[in-house]
Amino acid sequence: MTDTTNVSGSPIKPLADRIVVRPLTPEELGHVSASGIIIPDTVSKEKPEQGVVVAVGQGKWDEDGEKRIPMEVKVGDRVVFSKYSHDEIKVNGTEYYIVAETSVLGIFNN
Repeated sequence: MTDTTNVSGSPIKPLADRIVVRPLTPEELGHVSASGIIIPDTVSKEKPEQGVVVAVGQGKWDEDGEKRIPMEVKVGDRVVFSKYSHDEIKVNGTEYYIVAETSVLGIFNN
């Protein structure tokens, strides 16, 4: 089993079934037109959040507390998650989200 939890560049080590996500920039989301015009957030008001996974916890324990349930997401995955399901934190001026794996709605196939 490969350890996908150790990531250089992630200042946070998530616990259990949590992941650390770097939110996508407006350019990565496609909210900036080819001519550089920024499309306002109101256009995408109620859409789910997206980001890139930068760190992954080891997984939560099963009901008996004897075995860890492996995480389905891995570092580098681009994910979409519920809009109000994350906690926002800033470390050294960079914004990160901490998200429970159960709040991840999907992984992009890129």
